[in-house]
Amino acid sequence: MPRPAAELFSLRGRTAVVTGASAGLGARFAAVLAQAGATVFAAARRIDRLNELADSDTRIHPVACDVSLAADRARLTGTALGVTGRIDVLVNNAATSGETRAEDESPDAFDDVLGVNLTAPFHLARLVAEAPAVDGDPPRSVINVSSILGLVTAAPLGGASYAASKAGLIGLTRELAGQWGATGTRVNALAPGWFRTEMTADLFGDERSSRWVERNTLLRRGGGAHELDGALLFLASDASSYCTGQVLTVDGGWTAR
Repeated sequence: MPRPAAELFSLRGRTAVVTGASAGLGARFAAVLAQAGATVFAAARRIDRLNELADSDTRIHPVACDVSLAADRARLTGTALGVTGRIDVLVNNAATSGETRAEDESPDAFDDVLGVNLTAPFHLARLVAEAPAVDGDPPRSVINVSSILGLVTAAPLGGASYAASKAGLIGLTRELAGQWGATGTRVNALAPGWFRTEMTADLFGDERSSRWVERNTLLRRGGGAHELDGALLFLASDASSYCTGQVLTVDGGWTAR
């Protein structure tokens, strides 16, 4: 008999780690995973924001973390393992952006963006994959939050370091999926389009830019944060148990043009 949908997408008894969880999509991701039953370790630099998020659901545990620092990354996974003894889901969501014009971006600034957006997800994924597993545990799921800018150009918007990091994250996803598939660890990427978040407030706040998004999106609008809930739960849960190395694009049809 088919499993009931509620059970298929359930995360009861599982532990999730979400980076960049103090605002925007990351905060939403943490809340959605908690509502699905997971114990969630929400990580970011702004601990006051994390505490507010944790007040909304007792299953969310705030962890102050600067993902650009290797020691903080190790402390984050160590905290989750120390409390629950397991990490079943990792959502590599933390990201930063650089200059829009390549000629305005220094090599050092470029390196800084790649450090947060690409090196940190790699290290966190490795820490999770290397954590001891218990017989009978479900396979781990690593979800790397990329972007449509890792697939296509968004000129005149965008940025060299940001696009490079998000494209690199897709390549990393496929490579880790290939290396870890035999262990059952699944690695997939989520590639959102233009969503209304703290990071895109200026974009949607400008009438000309907002019209540009609407004109170039097949659904003629930007996305709402809730429209990633299903994709996130699919990748995190048993619903995607035979899915690895894939890029799930949720962009209102932007990349289908």
